[in-house]
Amino acid sequence: MYRALRLSPLRFIVSSKLTPTVSRGRGRSGIDDNSAACSCSRSVTTLIGICNEFIRCQDESSSTRKIFIPKKTRKILQVQIVDALRSGERHGASSLLLKFVHGKYSLRAFDFHGILEYCARSPDPVFVMETYTVMCKKKINLDSRSLLFIVQALCNGGHLDKASEFIYALGENDSISPLLPVYNFFLGACVKTRSWNYAGKCLEWMDQRRVGKNEITYAELLKLAVFQRNLSSVYEILKHYVDNYSLNILSLRKFIWSFTRLGDLKSAYELLQHMVALASRGEKVVSKLDIPIPSTGQTAVSEKVAFGANDHGNNTVECKSSDARSKKSKSSKVALPKGRNKVPATRVLRWSFNDVIHACGQSKNSELAEQLMLQMQNLGLRPSSHTYDGFIRAVAFPGGYEHGVALLKVMQQQNLKPYDSTLATVSAYCSRAFQVDLAEHLLDQISECPYTYPFNNLLAAYDSLDQPERAVRVLARMKQLKLRPDMRTYELLFSLFGNVNAPYEEGNMLSQVECCKRINAIEVDMVKNGFQHSPTSRKNVLRALGAEGMVNEMIRHLQRAENMHVETATYNIVLHSLLEANETNMVIKIFKRMKACGYPADAATYNIMIDCCKLIHSYELACALVSMMIRDGFLPKALTFTALMKILLNDGNFEEALNLLDQAALQEIHLDLLSYNIILRKAFEKGVIDVIEYIVEQMHREKVSPDPTTCHYVFSCYVENGYHATAIEALNVLSLRMLSEEDKESLQERKAELEEKYVMSEDPEAETKIIELFRDSEENLAAALLNLRWCSMLGVRIIWSEDQSSWARELSNKYG
Repeated sequence: MYRALRLSPLRFIVSSKLTPTVSRGRGRSGIDDNSAACSCSRSVTTLIGICNEFIRCQDESSSTRKIFIPKKTRKILQVQIVDALRSGERHGASSLLLKFVHGKYSLRAFDFHGILEYCARSPDPVFVMETYTVMCKKKINLDSRSLLFIVQALCNGGHLDKASEFIYALGENDSISPLLPVYNFFLGACVKTRSWNYAGKCLEWMDQRRVGKNEITYAELLKLAVFQRNLSSVYEILKHYVDNYSLNILSLRKFIWSFTRLGDLKSAYELLQHMVALASRGEKVVSKLDIPIPSTGQTAVSEKVAFGANDHGNNTVECKSSDARSKKSKSSKVALPKGRNKVPATRVLRWSFNDVIHACGQSKNSELAEQLMLQMQNLGLRPSSHTYDGFIRAVAFPGGYEHGVALLKVMQQQNLKPYDSTLATVSAYCSRAFQVDLAEHLLDQISECPYTYPFNNLLAAYDSLDQPERAVRVLARMKQLKLRPDMRTYELLFSLFGNVNAPYEEGNMLSQVECCKRINAIEVDMVKNGFQHSPTSRKNVLRALGAEGMVNEMIRHLQRAENMHVETATYNIVLHSLLEANETNMVIKIFKRMKACGYPADAATYNIMIDCCKLIHSYELACALVSMMIRDGFLPKALTFTALMKILLNDGNFEEALNLLDQAALQEIHLDLLSYNIILRKAFEKGVIDVIEYIVEQMHREKVSPDPTTCHYVFSCYVENGYHATAIEALNVLSLRMLSEEDKESLQERKAELEEKYVMSEDPEAETKIIELFRDSEENLAAALLNLRWCSMLGVRIIWSEDQSSWARELSNKYG
């Protein structure tokens, strides 16, 4: 039993400004102004008067003999006060409280436990302080439960500041012993509300007042360390814990939970194995009597936790136990502890396995997750839906979505219903692998989904597959689930629905009007949900407008974006779209404005501008841009050389174009097939056979395989100049190079098969079989076989080795 609080708590009462709870019964709040009790809703003047009266009464001796009110009657009055509070009759509750304390009856703290406990549970911080003030006036000594209820009511009511003042007053009063449960509850409230400042004060007071710690304190400290992402604190807490307590199943679970939340899988796994050892030998879940450990004392225990450094320099935990390392639990069943335990050991063990497996899912540690699942089976622990939720996250990935789907079937066989989060995870992986039918089917099974990522992944898949009509169903599903889109959703919507026409189709008046309607509708919904354009959404809008040829609208959107912030990639989209629309003057104007505003150009910007020089036939300006490009730190790439060659070839300057080709080779810049075909096309148009032959040999040296376009330009150039035999031989050689540029031995091995089945076959379906290869995405193989079959039909002997071709030898000798 503790003596009544005196000066410090009274100072706290005067400074309190608690918000009264609104009454549901009479629509009033606070306490009756005519009552004699002290209420937290009274004015400061009234509170000071009551406090002074209470202090004066402290010095007076009571000459009247107190009469105990019957226990049953006291209980009835408490129930009546609680019922009045529960029904919202705060005025009646205050009157009953005064009736309860008035009279010459001796009351003690336990007579108010029912009232204070209800205020703590409700919570009702106003009435709890009213009751506390009345108790002070009547000189009723507070006990530990009363103090705890008062702190609980203040904390649960959101008044941590007032609870902090109350706890501070406890320490200021020498007649009140420090109460560990009060500090523990306040510390837990600070952790729950993320009030780190108050938590720090609480720990400081506990240390100053030598309150000590018990297992509840350590549990709250663990939560505090996890919320603050402080792994070193968890190590320190574990060290102090084992100095005073023996590790049991429940305490191990808390530490395992902490390590998994902070990503320390190694420590969590080691503690889990220690828990398995304890559970296997029948360790009980219920811990022994929890005696607070003084701040200055330590208790010897049989099991210690040593701290060291692993290979990576991180702190690790090693549980030293005589049984933990000697006894293996590979195939042993976990023994249920004897006695009346509230929670079976197997359930607690399964919870910890789930924690570690979920941590494996966060770090994508599939190997450890599979090892833990196997251990659960060996221990006789049946995985739950929660277990599979973490396991699927660990072992499934975009390229191996089949594993996730297979695990869903296993869950179905075990009559386990997958979580919505599990279905969402597998659906997202299916979407990334473009298994859109399966992904959509899984999303249809979800009943609730607070996150948008699986739907966004499916929308992104439909965007890549150019199937906007299927994306409409996804949006309908999101609306059905009342799932609010996020910014990523809107970015995808602009990409999916901004462009009306199919790829490679030019916009028209109708498509442009529809494009504006769609973009405006998406923007209105986006603003309605509180989102502004992101750089990605802005780029998608500009790209859609540019694809439709809506130059003016695109420029207006760019101007609005310039008022906030524009990235270089955004300017590149606008410049490219203007270039596609042959708006060269506007391209130059936007480029100048971009440089004037301080936005740096990148390699893509310069390549776009060099392409613009091709349209205005200005090689000098293109060279100037290359100089600017080099000064800005961007070296010319294959794309740059190709653009420069286009300008020269348009003017018929083959010599300079070939010089650029040689310069690229000297700089070890490997040009692609497109660059060579551009030169071949111009040489074919001009009928320049020497250039044709030089480029063909250059391609052979650089090991660039020809394609059907290459064959067309070379064959047609020879034919146009009357060299028919040479044209057929060149077509034969180029077709061989299409079949195998590097692996000539493989081609010789397949020679008989290709001749018999395709090239010289008399089967009328031979050409149909060749065409089937196009459907299998083997265009070069099919084109080469058709060329060889055509040469054979002309009566020419097919050459299967370049060494047999005089044309190939001549080009090698001439240009090699």
